[in-house]
Amino acid sequence: MPFAPPGPVRLLVGLALLCLLPAAGAAPAGPFASAPPPRPAAAAARATDASDYRNAAARHVYASYPERVLQGKVRANVYAIVVTETDVDAQGKVLAVRVLRQPSHAPEVAPWVVKLLRSAAPFPAPATARRARYVETWLVDASGQFQVRTLTEGQL
Repeated sequence: MPFAPPGPVRLLVGLALLCLLPAAGAAPAGPFASAPPPRPAAAAARATDASDYRNAAARHVYASYPERVLQGKVRANVYAIVVTETDVDAQGKVLAVRVLRQPSHAPEVAPWVVKLLRSAAPFPAPATARRARYVETWLVDASGQFQVRTLTEGQL
């Protein structure tokens, strides 16, 4: 007859094994598990055209997440590239974020970028329109740091 530990020991062993199993539907771990809370950003100047607005929005995101901004040139083999299109209303509220390009090898990054954008609201208010729409390319490192194409320092 095989050895069977006493009841309480069996229960403890079973609980220990359950703790080792991943939770079904658990959020991804690591730098993309959640969007960090934004830091309050200084008010930006009102943009007068689409290019100015994209630049103001990029600076706002950088000011909101200074610890997440990748300093210097980005490695040539960046972890993920995400392209977003964001609609902002006259008060700077994010109306919509559409992902135009997402990496198939890193599905956790695009939702993380969307959370960053939504959490950084309110954005600078568009000066000459009721709403603004801009497209941005995100260069994301595996550590969870990023640069946006509008303000990039280039690639190695």
